[in-house]
Amino acid sequence: MTAPHVFGYGSLVNRQTHALRPAVPARLHGWRRVWVHTPARPVAFLSVEPAPGVTIAGLLAAAPAGDWAALDVREAAYVRHRLPPGALAHALPDPPAAEVYAVPPAAAAAPSARHPILLSYLDTVVQGFLAEFGPEGAAAFFRTTAGWDAPVLDDRAAPRYPRARPLTAAERATVDAGLAAAGARPSGG
Repeated sequence: MTAPHVFGYGSLVNRQTHALRPAVPARLHGWRRVWVHTPARPVAFLSVEPAPGVTIAGLLAAAPAGDWAALDVREAAYVRHRLPPGALAHALPDPPAAEVYAVPPAAAAAPSARHPILLSYLDTVVQGFLAEFGPEGAAAFFRTTAGWDAPVLDDRAAPRYPRARPLTAAERATVDAGLAAAGARPSGG
C-alpha cells in the first residue's frame, strides 16, 4: 500500500526545509494560496482555500506514519484535509492518498502590521519554487497567491523564520521582482 502523502504549497516546496522523500512536483486543482494570520503564530503565513478553476503548483511528498507527528508540530496552526481523488496531477504511477494543511476559515485573519509576512519565509518559499519549477513557476506562485496587500517585514539581515535559507543574488532578485509585480513593498526589519 502506498504511504500517505502531503501536498506542500509553501515552505514544503523547498526540499532544504525537510527530509520527506520521495517527493515530486505536483499541481493541486480547485485551491489557491492565501496569506493569513492566526493567534497560533506571531506572523502571517501561507494557507490554502478552495477556489474553483484555480490550480497551484507544489510538492507531493511521502509522509510515512512516523513523520506525521513531526509535520503536525511544524504545521501546528493548520488542520490536515484529505484531498479528493483526482485533485492532484503528478508523475507518480499510482495515485496516492494525499492530505494538505490549511488554516480553518474561522481561525484565519488578515495579516497586519503586528502580524506581517516575513521576507525570510517568502525567500525560502520562492527558492523552492525556483528549484522545482524555474522562473515561470516562481512567477506563477505570486500570481496564484492572494493577500499581497499584507505588510512584508524585511528581516533578511536577521532572519526570523526558523528554516530560512540563504539566497543567491538571482534568487533575491526574483523575490523582489515578484513582490513588486504583486504590488507589495517590504519595510524595515
